[in-house]
Amino acid sequence: MPRSNRCQASRRRLPSSSRSGPVALRARYGHVGPASVFVCDRRCGADVKAGDETGRPHGDARFVLLRPRGRVGGFERSVVALKSKFWAALLVSAAVTVPGAALAETIGGALSKAYVNNSSLNSARAGVRITDEGVPLAKSGYRPTVAAVGTISYASQAGTRISAGSFGVEIRQTLFDGFQTRNNVRAAEAQVRAANESLRNTEQNTLFNAAAAYMDVIRDRQVAVLRERNLEFLEEQVRAARSRFEVGEGTRTDVAQAEAGRSGAVAQLSAARAQVLSSSAVYRQIVGDDPGKLQAARPLAKLLPNKLGEAIAIASAEHPAIRATQHLVDAAGFAVKSAEGALLPGVSASASVSRGFRHNSPDPAGTSGTFNAADIGATLTIPLYQGGAAATNVRRSKEELGQARIEVDVSHDQVRAAVTSAWTQYTASAEVVAANRELVSAAQLALDGVIEERNVGQRTTLDVLDAQDDVISARINLVSAERDLVVASYAILSSMGRLSIARLGLKVAEYRPEEHYEAVKDKWFGLRTPDGR
Repeated sequence: MPRSNRCQASRRRLPSSSRSGPVALRARYGHVGPASVFVCDRRCGADVKAGDETGRPHGDARFVLLRPRGRVGGFERSVVALKSKFWAALLVSAAVTVPGAALAETIGGALSKAYVNNSSLNSARAGVRITDEGVPLAKSGYRPTVAAVGTISYASQAGTRISAGSFGVEIRQTLFDGFQTRNNVRAAEAQVRAANESLRNTEQNTLFNAAAAYMDVIRDRQVAVLRERNLEFLEEQVRAARSRFEVGEGTRTDVAQAEAGRSGAVAQLSAARAQVLSSSAVYRQIVGDDPGKLQAARPLAKLLPNKLGEAIAIASAEHPAIRATQHLVDAAGFAVKSAEGALLPGVSASASVSRGFRHNSPDPAGTSGTFNAADIGATLTIPLYQGGAAATNVRRSKEELGQARIEVDVSHDQVRAAVTSAWTQYTASAEVVAANRELVSAAQLALDGVIEERNVGQRTTLDVLDAQDDVISARINLVSAERDLVVASYAILSSMGRLSIARLGLKVAEYRPEEHYEAVKDKWFGLRTPDGR
């Protein structure tokens, strides 16, 4: 009877006369040559002749090619070539550049979201606003203090009850405090400048972390896709090994090796999918949004200097971490002068007006009544000995100044090391990417050759599994190297102190800490913050 092309679950195997030399290859199209016969792999068991005049694919099934014994047909080589094209197109699809890419997230968009949403960065901005308030606090030493004063008393003496009280206003003004206020203001201003530079450094770190998280998601998704394709390939190898075993061309060992490889691929795929979830969670933490479709990113080659020495010179002059420590040295110097000012004389003035009353009972002398009072005066204070507290503060301030100067050297060393490390990683990653691309090509050619040699009995199933493992490892290494190259370019820009939304051209409103500072630095009163809280 003629063979039916329809899927029939009861017809799984061909007659023995038609089954010899199976080749475990996947094909998408039914019309590949008049001498080829396929067995449907979609659990239906239907047999489909490759010479079907319609030339239509049998659904989305996978097929096992059955060829005549003793020769390798041209179709088999065409399928091997098709496999090469499939793997070449795999990374393109895995890069998450899917249809509708206009709606996909770019790395610039992710960095913009992180700049606005990142909670650690917003906390650092709040910390700068707190530091801003140190300036008006220090300036309060220039300003008078005004207080309402009231007293009331009651006494009983020798049978006479005496009630008295007064209410008034008192003003005090410091005229000279050993230049403590002036130095405190300058120290507070230096601390604000240091806080602004620290904030800029935090912004850099946040943008870099967002870029790294973005690339981690892309890499891990690509790895998961590779692991999934690897599992599909190994499942085909299991089916092919079983088919060869059934017709007497393979051994039970071949089947066991293929099944072991498939089990390992299942575990690797599970681990890869778990890693995708982990990197997505980190992305959500940094960017403030779940990763959707992500476009591939490129290194920031145009923003980088040509030589390592140039990068180090720029970092030494511009990195916010170095500038922050330099401003802290200024603040510590003013703190020393302020502490020394406590040993100098102080002059203050005061004035008050009040209205009082006195009531005696009995009052034979008529001393009860009300009265008004006003006084003005000045006070000179010359410190002689304060128990050693003032001297201790001076010594401690000097030690803090010395430490601040050392911190400048520390920040220089750290920045230099960071630039060198990032630069080395960038250049190495570029070389690794080029080498891995060649490795992928060579490994794929080797796999194709091993498959053909296995088909003619010159290689074993284990050889195919090893070659496939080499291909997967090479492709995963390439994906990781491409991720490292992009991240290293951002690391160089960050270590130079130039990773900012302005240089990256991000379309997001820039946070300007000086606006809050200008709003509060000269405030005399007011309980509301500049934003209305």
